[in-house]
Amino acid sequence: MARIVANFFISLDGVVESPDQWHFPYWNDEMGAVVQAGMQTSAGMLMGRRLYDEWSAYWTTTDQDPEIAAAFNSAPKYVVSSTLEKADWNNTSVVNGDVAARLRELKEQIQGGDLQMSGSATTVRWLLANGLLDELNLLVHPIVVGRGQRLFEDTPAHKLKLVKSETFTTGVLNLSYVPDAG
Repeated sequence: MARIVANFFISLDGVVESPDQWHFPYWNDEMGAVVQAGMQTSAGMLMGRRLYDEWSAYWTTTDQDPEIAAAFNSAPKYVVSSTLEKADWNNTSVVNGDVAARLRELKEQIQGGDLQMSGSATTVRWLLANGLLDELNLLVHPIVVGRGQRLFEDTPAHKLKLVKSETFTTGVLNLSYVPDAG
């Protein structure tokens, strides 16, 4: 059975929007290894509509990072959306209707890996609220961005349990949490 695993680059003040504007000075081999390890356990990508629109436009046309582009373009992708009727990006399915039931079915059907998410804060908040998020991985950057969408805005309380932590030489914290029912 697959797990749903969300991954974020996040600032100290909780901003996850536009990490391309602030996270690259902290990129190093340690972070690259963590990102690569997540990609290796991926059986598919789960995303919200806005991230789908951004990534499908970028990864299908870019000549940057050809290995990543090839991996993303060939991977199974699942887009949670109540408005998208058809997805044109290769290997993409739209998850709509009873989204919670459909995601539970996908988790049961998918063997040999996780449904990985990179971004889609709104979708992650919804998954957490509906008991569907299995793991939350945060790469906490030692920077205060000051503005932008935060991972948790107007969110009810959810208890999480820290299951892994490490500090990179750049000061980035690699934190992994799971829902804590206790």
